[in-house]
Amino acid sequence: MASSSSYNSPCAACKFLRRKCMPGCIFAPYFPPEEPQKFANVHKIFGASNVTKLLNELLPHQREDAVNSLAYEAEARVRDPVYGCVGAISFLQRQVQRLQKELDAANSDLIRYACSEISTALPAPPGASSIQSMAPRQRPIEYNRRMGNEGGNYHAPGMPFPYTLPWNDNPSGDNNEGEGGGSNM
Repeated sequence: MASSSSYNSPCAACKFLRRKCMPGCIFAPYFPPEEPQKFANVHKIFGASNVTKLLNELLPHQREDAVNSLAYEAEARVRDPVYGCVGAISFLQRQVQRLQKELDAANSDLIRYACSEISTALPAPPGASSIQSMAPRQRPIEYNRRMGNEGGNYHAPGMPFPYTLPWNDNPSGDNNEGEGGGSNM
């Protein structure tokens, strides 16, 4: 009578392997009877004897992390037999890179907006007309034509940019846009 009340259900590993779960079972703390699929995946990918050897070689405080890692890797390998957890990691890395690019674009838009707000809030210098104090892209087309900035080219022709343009592969920084298809004056 006392033996039937002290009976514990076997751990998921012993139940899966159809053996009696002994009191010192190495699997019992890490594969509870409520999670049979956890051990089934680990057994399918790594094998029970390999997991036993691994757990016996580790210190007791390292075993739980090792089992959690094995269970994660086994579940990923069951879901994706070719790439396993490497496929999931690669997917997440690509997603982080994409989100980082979106964040950078949003930050640059925010900076651009903040700078335009600052430039419109500043008073015009003495003697400058309101058109001259505008940002180049906000000026009327007639003003840009009179000033020689008709095509959106806001620097003196023939002068190199102080930086390289992202669409210009010329590392010297020379602006050769007007040579091929621009308007000739």
